[in-house]
Amino acid sequence: METLKITDDNRRNRRMVDAAFVSELRDRYGIEFKNLRLLDEAFTHSSYANEHPELGLRDNERLEFLGDAVMELTVSEYLYKRYPDWPEGELTRLRAASVCTRSFSMFSREAHFDKYIRLGKGEEQSGARKRHTLQEDTFEAFNGALYLDQGKDAVVKFLEQIMFPKIAAGEFSAASDHKTFLQEYLQKNGPVAIQYRLLDEEGPAHERKFAVAVTVDGQELARGEGRSKKAAEQDAAKRALTLLKAQAKQAQ
Repeated sequence: METLKITDDNRRNRRMVDAAFVSELRDRYGIEFKNLRLLDEAFTHSSYANEHPELGLRDNERLEFLGDAVMELTVSEYLYKRYPDWPEGELTRLRAASVCTRSFSMFSREAHFDKYIRLGKGEEQSGARKRHTLQEDTFEAFNGALYLDQGKDAVVKFLEQIMFPKIAAGEFSAASDHKTFLQEYLQKNGPVAIQYRLLDEEGPAHERKFAVAVTVDGQELARGEGRSKKAAEQDAAKRALTLLKAQAKQAQ
């Protein structure tokens, strides 16, 4: 499989992404990066950066962090404007179903991002390129890079092509949003403080496992595990709901 290539500009001593990928972004989505080093960074996995320290590359984890927040904001704004009569709970459920590993990995494949992510040899051999969590991370990193390069409006224009039409068409179900269900269950009798705390993160990059605890008013209610932090939080919320409903049934 073809992967993203690096070329050296000796005059400026900087690395740039392959011209074919730059052309594909322009032709398919009308995106032209001003700072190609941001695009380069967005598609550099930590395993590749670690294997090639001589290139001085930064991995995409910081851009992934930023992109996660950018996606949360832009999708929230889109839903708020598109569904003016929906209550907060409905908007939250649809956002959770849209901003998740399943959807982001799908968009990443649709945009051919999985083709261009640079991986270390071990990750490549383990089949990490096909892993949904890695595809999700790349999609978030790309949007983080696009935000830094051109601002939120550019991210919105990209999502208007690849994501928002699918939301409008009803392609995402909120049936598995356990976090929102837990929030609504707990707040029936008044507000409570619900927090998700990362307990552990272990395993190699291609088999990462996360452990999360959900606390209510400072007291731990349940723990969950998953291949991403989002998945672990959903698992913790699901376990908490099961526990609370069982306790309520016993009290009857």
